[in-house]
Amino acid sequence: MSTELITKLREMTGAGIMDCRNALKESNNDVEKSCKWLKEKGMASAVKKAGRSAKQGLVHSYIHGNGTLGVLVEVNCETDFVTKTEDFQSLVKEIAMQIAAVSPTYISREQVPESILNAEKEIFKAQLKEEGKPEKVWDKIIEGKIEKFYSQICLYDQIYMRDTSGKETIKDLVTKAIAKIGENIVIKRFARFKLGEE
Repeated sequence: MSTELITKLREMTGAGIMDCRNALKESNNDVEKSCKWLKEKGMASAVKKAGRSAKQGLVHSYIHGNGTLGVLVEVNCETDFVTKTEDFQSLVKEIAMQIAAVSPTYISREQVPESILNAEKEIFKAQLKEEGKPEKVWDKIIEGKIEKFYSQICLYDQIYMRDTSGKETIKDLVTKAIAKIGENIVIKRFARFKLGEE
């Protein structure tokens, strides 16, 4: 196994030397397969870290344009050291800009009140009845509509505004940051202010 391959893989992924060595060993020195292996390993370790306590972090303010729109967001991590890193600070800024641009109501789907969900389901049922759709397919259609509803109002479920593929969510963005930084990261709370809005 050449040092050149390890260096190349490190540059491509930002992974540690031992991880790159193991990835190349597992993938018979195939760099593309090694990248995939490292990504999967990183995501798996990110899931494990998600249960850890995150009490440090940053409160970041973002004021858009000429001061007619502003966002305050708190993003937590595990240690004070991480709050000073460029990766973490950049993530917090991106989250604040996402909130400004896409205007979520909640952070996660778990925060959406049952009463709001039930009201939406009733609206969808009325629409399906109006459209003359058979009742046996209502549940499946409503399930899809609720998923779309979550993607509009929940920050974690929203498509990341800079993702050109239209597939990466804010949850994916945070998970990738957890894998790279090595600590649990949690979006704790936010407030969005638009001039003149009630």
